[in-house]
Amino acid sequence: MHQNKGKSIADCLADRTDYAKNPDKTNDGELLSSYECDPKTVQAEFMLSKRQYDDITGRKQASNVIAYQIRQSFKPGEITPELANKIGYELGTSFTKGNHAFIVATHIDKSHIHNHIIFNSTSLDCTKKFRDFLGSGRAIAKISDRICLENGLSIIENPKRSKGHYGKWLGDKKPLSHSDKLRQTIDEVLAKKPTTFDEFLQLMQGAGYEIKSGKHYAFKGAEQKKFIRLRSLGEGYSEDELKAIIEGKALQREVKKSSVKQPKRQEKSINLLVDIQAKLQQGKGKGYEQWAKIFNLKQMAQTVNFLQEHKLLAYADLEEKAKKCTATFDELNTQIKTAEKRMAEIQVLKKHIINYAKTRDVYTAYRKAGYSQKFFEEHRAELTLHKAAKAAFEELGVKKLPTVKTLQAEYADLLSEKKKAYGQYHAVKKEMQDILTAKANIDRLLGLEQEQKAKENSQEQR
Repeated sequence: MHQNKGKSIADCLADRTDYAKNPDKTNDGELLSSYECDPKTVQAEFMLSKRQYDDITGRKQASNVIAYQIRQSFKPGEITPELANKIGYELGTSFTKGNHAFIVATHIDKSHIHNHIIFNSTSLDCTKKFRDFLGSGRAIAKISDRICLENGLSIIENPKRSKGHYGKWLGDKKPLSHSDKLRQTIDEVLAKKPTTFDEFLQLMQGAGYEIKSGKHYAFKGAEQKKFIRLRSLGEGYSEDELKAIIEGKALQREVKKSSVKQPKRQEKSINLLVDIQAKLQQGKGKGYEQWAKIFNLKQMAQTVNFLQEHKLLAYADLEEKAKKCTATFDELNTQIKTAEKRMAEIQVLKKHIINYAKTRDVYTAYRKAGYSQKFFEEHRAELTLHKAAKAAFEELGVKKLPTVKTLQAEYADLLSEKKKAYGQYHAVKKEMQDILTAKANIDRLLGLEQEQKAKENSQEQR
């Protein structure tokens, strides 16, 4: 919320907070809550913090954000106003981390109960200001989804981003604008084949429109506050174009029964979020306590957030991802262990090659002495090392001794490969653990684990 041109910060804050606190929308103010401020004096308290911020920091922003607003809506008929306000308060506290004062106004004037959470851009200690960040909307959604799931409420199954205004976001469900209604009425009147422009105007009056003539024709319906000129309706609706259609000089447009497009029918697709929410809804009925003992709602909320974030809302995708992560982890684990085993062999081999080289002359002399016992006793240490080296070569299957330099080069390569694999190992292990945990939670909730066990028992009995 920025300061509007030509208005004071106090007036701008009052505009926003007064709308949120509207007693007609908040059950005479009963559905108001706040953190570190009083809803009755919230504008003054926000203003005081901003003056203190200026005095403490001396900083001035070119584009000053005076407050932020979060709007949080709930599925109609699913929540009480009191719980909605409590959830809004928890969302405000979690997102601001308790560093900014805020109010929560729960509106019940629409079919869907919704919250307006307005928090001060200035921190409680008046030394910092909140700065919006890339992905803040998604961060809010994750917190909101978690809290709602913990309370057994529905969340949006397939959220879509929109850069447009709220009316555009409504898309096909938004009500017709006055201009749309006027275009629709003109099309319907033209379909009646008026022979003159005057007859067209009479039919428009019969349809409930007041007409103003002059330099440009303008129309006003019963619900309109202002007249709408024909020329503002776009191509095909100017006075000259309408006269050309009436006189048969231009093609007659088809009557638009409705400017609201019917949504395309979508084929039913399996969505884990749908299954999860259906299961959570069952928990509200009989047997909820028993169900809650074997499952943790907070854990489920974290799992849903994880699935949404990683786009794993189809069970087949989750299962495939679990298999891939496990296979990747096993491959890295094998690669690391193989490298470590070979590196250990190289260390042993290097030691025995060095010992073999050092004691080779002694062993040659021992052989020339006819394997004399006296010579052996005099050179027991050297000959023992030599025999140990030969035994190690046989055990390792080494027929031609490599050079120490070659072994050192191989060891360096293996060490490099091991370090590279270890760089991926921990990340892959964490990903695998997260995926398997999420899958285990889903299996547990949806009963897939029991089905699989029953299937395996049936196969064993056969």
